[in-house]
Amino acid sequence: MRITKDQVVAIDYTLTDDQGQVLDTSEGSEPLWYLHGAKGIIPGLERELDGKQTGDHLEVAITPKDGYGERNDSLRQSVSRDQFDDNQELELGMQFRVDSGNEPLIVTIVEITDDTVTVDGNHPLAGMNLNFDVTVREIRAATAEELEHGHVHGPGGHSH
Repeated sequence: MRITKDQVVAIDYTLTDDQGQVLDTSEGSEPLWYLHGAKGIIPGLERELDGKQTGDHLEVAITPKDGYGERNDSLRQSVSRDQFDDNQELELGMQFRVDSGNEPLIVTIVEITDDTVTVDGNHPLAGMNLNFDVTVREIRAATAEELEHGHVHGPGGHSH
């Protein structure tokens, strides 16, 4: 069976930056399961996996355009600390969902001073080349429910 739209795929992967630093890996844990064609993984990796079959191994370099996008400096803002609850303990790396006008945006706290909190709405991997070492472990047809919900259910996926 080859990977095509609407199939459930399991991959083992290691993601590194251009300096070879490991950013993420499935090594030592379950493979990553996703529904092919449902935008569950970055576009460049999904495109590279299209047509592959169980056991295929590939090494691919994905540019920011086909990954998490270029960095957008306008998504980094300093806000007054009094915008946050007095009782809320703020820490670097904390994430919040904010209303950006169009759609919800996840922002990460990247700097804290006595008066301000700097948040960044860019994905942490935005602007980076992403290097994947991937092995396809399993491919199966998606169930009707998985297709309806747009994600994997059961082992390796979401359970309702």
